[in-house]
Amino acid sequence: MKKFLKFFNTKKKKIWLAFIAILLIFFWFSLPKPLFKEPNSSVLRDKNGELLGAKIAPDGQWRFPETTKVPDKFAKAIIQFEDKHFYYHPGFNPVSMFRAFIQNIKKRKVVSGGSTISMQVIRLSRQHNNRSIYEKIVETILAMRLELTHSKSEILRLYASHAPFGSNVVGIDAAAWRYFGVSADNLSWAEIATLAVLPNSPALIYPGKNHNKLFQKRNRLLDKLFQKGIIDKTTCELSKNEALPEKPFSLPQLAPHLLERAVNEGKNGQNIQSTLDIHLQENVNEIISIHHRQLAANEIHNAAALVLDVNTGNVLAYTANTSSEKGKDFGNDVDIITSARSTGSILKPYLYAAMLNDGLILPTTLVPDVPMQIGGFVPENYNLTYDGAVPAKQALSRSLNIPAVKMLQTYGVEQFYTLLKKIGSTTLTKPSSHYGLSLILGGGEAKLWDLAGMYASMARTLNHYSEYQGKYNKADFHPPFYIKTQNAEEKKTLENSSYLDAASIWLAFEAMVEVSRPDEELQWQQFSSSARIAWKTGTSFGNRDAWSIGVTPDYVVAVWVGNASGEGRPGLIGLGCAAPILFDIFKVIKPRNWFTMPESEMSEIPVCKYSGYRASPICEETTKIWVPKKGLKTQTCPFHQMVHLDKSGKWQVNSNCESTDNMQHLSWFVLPPVMEWYFKSKNPFYKVLPPFRSDCISANECRSMEMIYPANNSKIYIPVDLGGKPGSTVFKLAHRNPQNLVYWHLDGVFIGSTTQFHQIALAPEAGMHRLTLVDQKGEVLCVNFEIMNKRKE
Repeated sequence: MKKFLKFFNTKKKKIWLAFIAILLIFFWFSLPKPLFKEPNSSVLRDKNGELLGAKIAPDGQWRFPETTKVPDKFAKAIIQFEDKHFYYHPGFNPVSMFRAFIQNIKKRKVVSGGSTISMQVIRLSRQHNNRSIYEKIVETILAMRLELTHSKSEILRLYASHAPFGSNVVGIDAAAWRYFGVSADNLSWAEIATLAVLPNSPALIYPGKNHNKLFQKRNRLLDKLFQKGIIDKTTCELSKNEALPEKPFSLPQLAPHLLERAVNEGKNGQNIQSTLDIHLQENVNEIISIHHRQLAANEIHNAAALVLDVNTGNVLAYTANTSSEKGKDFGNDVDIITSARSTGSILKPYLYAAMLNDGLILPTTLVPDVPMQIGGFVPENYNLTYDGAVPAKQALSRSLNIPAVKMLQTYGVEQFYTLLKKIGSTTLTKPSSHYGLSLILGGGEAKLWDLAGMYASMARTLNHYSEYQGKYNKADFHPPFYIKTQNAEEKKTLENSSYLDAASIWLAFEAMVEVSRPDEELQWQQFSSSARIAWKTGTSFGNRDAWSIGVTPDYVVAVWVGNASGEGRPGLIGLGCAAPILFDIFKVIKPRNWFTMPESEMSEIPVCKYSGYRASPICEETTKIWVPKKGLKTQTCPFHQMVHLDKSGKWQVNSNCESTDNMQHLSWFVLPPVMEWYFKSKNPFYKVLPPFRSDCISANECRSMEMIYPANNSKIYIPVDLGGKPGSTVFKLAHRNPQNLVYWHLDGVFIGSTTQFHQIALAPEAGMHRLTLVDQKGEVLCVNFEIMNKRKE
């Protein structure tokens, strides 16, 4: 019998132990993970944690992500109001619960729950409004479990983050902004006390209603804080005199498009700490707003600006559109910074730098600026005039279109297209052949985001050149960052070359400093600054997009102005609309320094004073300039040639008609006829080559005639006039000696002659034709062309 009882007791003991073990296991795993599953508001902050904006949670609540630190004032106030023994109990307070039990019996209803802050955290997580005994037991058990794995400060943080504060406001952070318009860290004692009493009865007491009850509760808490020595008497009295909030504040919306972008990129419901500077963001927003009011008078309704830190690539300001006007929608919700828009001339500096990088030009190299037609593509300069030839850097600073097309023709569309994609363009989604030569004039699209990043990458490469002791890190070419935790991969793989070398970038920025538009409006003259800024404007076809981008060693500012709808407007140009915003932003930033010249990658060489090419032995006047070392392989001056004149200097001669003893042998600057035609009118120093003496004409005489329009083998469409009849096309010729008589023949039939101004209007039938021109000295020029449309009588 004793053995049986011993066996029974042993078995019973094991059962009890197993039961207790099961209870402990159940107890340990009873706490849900995560404790709170409600969706959060998406919150955007600047680099220092200042609130830039927030987006309401999907369930319609202003519930910020869990706070990382409870303000000390709130911690002291809430503990005095809700749970004086918070730091001493294991999750529940039996004394408080017994007191609440007695109070409820006396009142014959539930008037007090005796819940600790830990128990309230559990109740908030379970979202049960039932105040039954069973629910109280569950809360007590889970509160004890919570205390085992969470510190008191963590429990307090959970409470502060999820406590209800009336209306649709949850958590101390959201409440501070909604009721007082400041962060929780900046609340006064009166404001803290107001918020501390709200979670106790959020459905009954919230700002704007029940002011007396709220006022009394707040002041009782302030008195208690004074009695406990937490605040002094003066603070208590002054705090009790503070007014209660009337109606909720709107939350800041300083960068709404960036917030929306972050949400779309996977940051929904998070506390997003950006790289933005709140003070600069406010300034840029104000600048955009001021200019928007002026632009709206011309029905221009949208503008955007992006400011980057060059060395990090961090975004400092992100104003992606103008604010919406009352009752009107002009596409203000569109994030212009990430929208693809026609580039206009904004890509020209990249081409200039690329050609310097490959040793195809020097800054002073003359580039043709004459009428041109390539297939159906007929580029024109903004001012519809031609200079004949201009130095490459002047073509960039004046943003001349035809020289840019000529340069791209030389460099190669495919090569330029590939370079743009390598250095950061993400919008060239079609083959290079789709864009053709129009790529340099806005035939492609770009994002303000990409363009700013590309200019910043160039500046970063130049900044790092000396730091890397003449080496390059291709990782310096990277897109901008707007999340504070983001940064470029530290690949410091140093190489001897990059996509663009430091010398080419420096020379490109130097040319951009000299940007001016004397051929457009004189507005450029107002852009004076003690600091040097490399800047470029652009205007797309049809005046739909106005661009302006500026760069210094520390900052890039990129601006776009236009209509989100794509509607063009007269006067919508980069210089007049975008550049003023650019320079207003730079006035706020106040850049102070300039790029260091990368001398180790450059050489000082003599160049021809007139052609800008490397000086040849017969270039009599030269000047020295700094060029990339790759520029040493560029060709020597092709425009200076030795000419032989008679003693009078009025006629060219040769050994067939004049003794060499009677000749003058001179170096002469000679441009091709069409270039010469336009160049001489803009450059008084240019001397036309004297003609050959009548007894000295030879087959080796250089050509005197060149067709301006049309080019050989052109296809021509003759426009139809208002009456429905085809008009005519003006055929134009350049002659080195304009006074010479030129005879015009179309398909072998004489049609007229010209002198001085060699042009004639023709209206040929549809089909292939041959134009033959013969000057009075017998020189012949033939041009083939095709009329595409059929002539109607």
